Amino acid sequence: MRSLILILVIGLGTFQWGFAQAQKASPFQVGAAKIDITPNENELPEGYYSIRDHLFCRAVVVQNESTSAALIAVDQGMVNSDLYTKIAAQIEAETGIPAPNVFVSPSHTHSAPWGMEAAVEKGVLAAVKEAKANLQDATLSYKTGLSYLNINRDVIDEQTRLWKQGPNYDGPSDKTVAVITFRSTAGDPIAVYYNYAMHANMMFMGGTISADFPGETSKYIEDYYGDGVVALFSSGAAGDQNPVSVEPMVEVGHKKVDALLASGKAKDLAEAIMMAGFGGGAEVELEPKALERQSQMISSLGQILGEEVLRVTHLPQASDSLIAISGSKEILTCPGRTRTNTGREGAPGTYEDGEPVNIQLSLLRLGDIAIAAVNAEVYNIIAQRLKEESPLTRTIFSSITNGAANSGYIPNDDAFQRYTFQVLSSRLQPNHAERGIIDGLVGMIKASEL
Repeated sequence: MRSLILILVIGLGTFQWGFAQAQKASPFQVGAAKIDITPNENELPEGYYSIRDHLFCRAVVVQNESTSAALIAVDQGMVNSDLYTKIAAQIEAETGIPAPNVFVSPSHTHSAPWGMEAAVEKGVLAAVKEAKANLQDATLSYKTGLSYLNINRDVIDEQTRLWKQGPNYDGPSDKTVAVITFRSTAGDPIAVYYNYAMHANMMFMGGTISADFPGETSKYIEDYYGDGVVALFSSGAAGDQNPVSVEPMVEVGHKKVDALLASGKAKDLAEAIMMAGFGGGAEVELEPKALERQSQMISSLGQILGEEVLRVTHLPQASDSLIAISGSKEILTCPGRTRTNTGREGAPGTYEDGEPVNIQLSLLRLGDIAIAAVNAEVYNIIAQRLKEESPLTRTIFSSITNGAANSGYIPNDDAFQRYTFQVLSSRLQPNHAERGIIDGLVGMIKASEL
């Protein structure tokens, strides 16, 4: 096998680029499993009072005559880079799946406790081992659908004329639902991998553990098919994408934030939002009806998205019985910045030069399907442009995958003119990451054809 490492400079971003010659297509096997990682109901972490639904690690292992890969979905807000690196190395050591072929995608639920690293590590490894033990001869197919549940969330306030977070019906928003269906050679479903760009923040600040809409969607698909079928979610480029209806979450959030500000526990709005979302405001009594609205919205979003995924799996589609498998990872380095003033949104930020930002780009090829990933929250238009320029029509963009970059949000170049909280908090200097990500991932896809 030939390998190559080179340094490529594009614009002001620097790539460390490595790739390997593509493997030959061959018959393959697939196995799937899921492991419950929900905290004990009698020992809930601080800031959580109840469990709405359970948290899982889900895994699909794909293995052909040459190599293997693991797609892993975790009901967590993020998986930090150190934990991802440790997990990928363990999987390689204990199962033989190469670390570059291990893709870990948190759902970005805002209702999973922090500090679950040990449970995640154990759950992921157990799910991958069980999935590998369940391998059977398989085929895969790819199709896309559409769902209008997401909406751009960067908007100018009609009264203040300042930038804020809110529904922007004219903003960029990719409605694509990408679906890979794994079936036995007899045609029975084994697993469904689906990708959609929408924040999982509906139970945010509610004090209730929940996998949010991805958990509801996966459960809906799994209940429909039964027989141990596993449904895995990966987040598309949802950095600026909210559910179209966030009022239940906003209602709960306002009450907690107002109480924290009135008590003096939070010095400003930004701190109050962080405290309310991650354990603060525990003493604030919330109306049961408000919490129930949050829960109902999660059910609605999950079921509607689940129905679209099921519709796509039922469409006539060609199945691949021979695939090549390959994975690669590269680092894109961009100039960084450090903010020197405060304020959540609306007014410009001031900055000084900061440490460089290292963004990991990952690629997993399953035949002519490319899963291209970035380890950060990426603005939607970047993924849209990547898919337009990709040499493969079957390209999926997976964000916050394989660790967490030191970038914060990754806005597209034009978005740096908007004073939203995502842009103000980004550690990236403008006009570097968008082109670097697109060119880097397109280059990796082309290199995988060598």
